This record gives sequence, structure tokens and C-alpha cells, in this order.
Amino acid sequence: MGLTTGEPRKVRGYAEVSHETGSELLEQVLGQRARVSARLDTIGAVIAVASGKGGVGKSAVTANLAVSLARRGASVGVVDADLNGPSLGRMLGLLGSKLVDGSEGVVPPAGADGVLGMSSELLLKEDAPLRWKGPDSDRFIWQGVTEAAMLREFLSDVVWGELDYLLVDVPPGTDKIGRFLDLVPTPAGVLVVTIPSEVALSVVSRSVASLREAGVESIGIVGNMSGYSSPDAEHPLPLFSGDGIRRLTESTGLELWAEIPFDPGMGSRTDRGDPPGASDDSVFGRAFQALADRVEQGVGGREVAP
Repeated sequence: MGLTTGEPRKVRGYAEVSHETGSELLEQVLGQRARVSARLDTIGAVIAVASGKGGVGKSAVTANLAVSLARRGASVGVVDADLNGPSLGRMLGLLGSKLVDGSEGVVPPAGADGVLGMSSELLLKEDAPLRWKGPDSDRFIWQGVTEAAMLREFLSDVVWGELDYLLVDVPPGTDKIGRFLDLVPTPAGVLVVTIPSEVALSVVSRSVASLREAGVESIGIVGNMSGYSSPDAEHPLPLFSGDGIRRLTESTGLELWAEIPFDPGMGSRTDRGDPPGASDDSVFGRAFQALADRVEQGVGGREVAP
């Protein structure tokens, strides 16, 4: 039946494909990987922000963490690797920025608080859909290849320069973090963003298991939407029942790096390209202050005064 022929499948590598077709595919891929390595040599810490499941506010956490670190004097860059639902261009105030193609590569524009950013949003007209090239029947097959190639380009062909931190917003899905680790096998850390929903927590558990299998050592849990921050309430009001975040940290043995409440006003600012981050003494601001503290202490990237 179908693929079950009883004979082992022949999986061809880049070298075999290049040899059979006379193409320079292998040389191109190896050249890109070498450029990725060279770019990352000038960056203090590469941090992936992952979720496993979409809709948990991962990109908003990335944007607000980036400006929080930048306001402490750190040089920060952000890669929006979510090609199907890019949003960091808007959140960092980069929409309308022109990309400059310099002698060493593409120069990323600076957005909110001087954070450098690269997103497929900057390559598309506003509200234009991202269309995958190739026959409709093969689109699903080539989509993953195109996503991986675009991530390689964002890391290899963009002139990031000397940065303290490069945050990579990884697309949702347990398989997507694997593509990132294929390019950056030893990131300084991975932040796993989740919400206190039983469905989201079950997916996160699988993501954490995948990260550990890959040998990632520094993994932190970020509990987003941990409550509703109301100006009339002294403490955030619960949005979800139960204590799922606590059970997640206990079952995985990981630390909870921050609990971030849902604040409509702060969310609106982020959507407008003005992420507040740790800008005030609100519950939201203190949460990102704590997250930035934990990143500086646990991940590195720049020297922190004792």
C-alpha cells in the first residue's frame, strides 16, 4: 500500500541533489550557514522566544522584552521568524521603514527605543498576503523549505553588527523550534511563552521535552495573560481557573521567569508600535522589569553590575 513497499526509502542530501542536477545548492546552503556563524559571533546572546501554540501573546512579549532591555542600555535586535503571521514590524514601529542594501548585506531599520528589527512585514505591501511560489499541489511541501531559507537569510544576510541581545520570535509549533536550533544549536536561552490554559499548557510540555532532547540548557517559562490588570484592582484579576502555570513548572522542573498580566492599555500601545515594556511602576511594567532582570542574570549578553 502506498509508501509501504518493504524497501528502505532513499533520502538524498544536499550533496547528492547538487551532484545529480549540476546545481550549486550545497555551496549556497553551506555559504549561508557560514555567514550565519559569522554574524552570530558579534552577538552577545541569541535568545529564542517560542510558544508551541499560537495565540498566547508571544510576539507582544518579544517586543516588550526588547524595549525593556534597550532602555537599560543594551543593544538589541529582533528577528520575526513567523512568516505566516508576522507582527513585530508593526509592534516595533518599523512599518514604512526602507531596507538599505549595503555592501555587507541588508541594514536592519531601528524601531522603538532603537531596537533593530527584521520581519517579512517589511517585504510586503500592507495587508498583502504572503504567497508561496510553486504549484498549488506542492505548496505544502515547499512551504517548510521556504520558511527555513528565509530564517537563514534573516540571520546571514542582515548586518546585525555588535549586539548584546538578538531575540528570535520563533513561529508557533513544536516543529518550528527545531528549524531554529538547526541554525543556532546552542542558543543562550529559550523563553517558552504560555497562558494558564490547560490546552496551551499541554502543548508547552511537549515543546519543553523537545528542547531538552536537543540539549538546550537555559529554558525559562513566561506566564502571559496571568490575570487581568484593572486600574480599580490592587492585584490582577484571574482570567483562567486553576493553577496550571505552577503545575507546569513543577512537572518540568523549570523556573517561572515572569508572570505578565493582560492590560488592555499596554496591549493597545504595543499594537500601535509603542511597546511600553518596563516603563512604569504598573503591574505590567514591574512584570517586564522582572523578566529583563532574569534575562540579564540568567542568559548573559552583557555584563551586569552585581
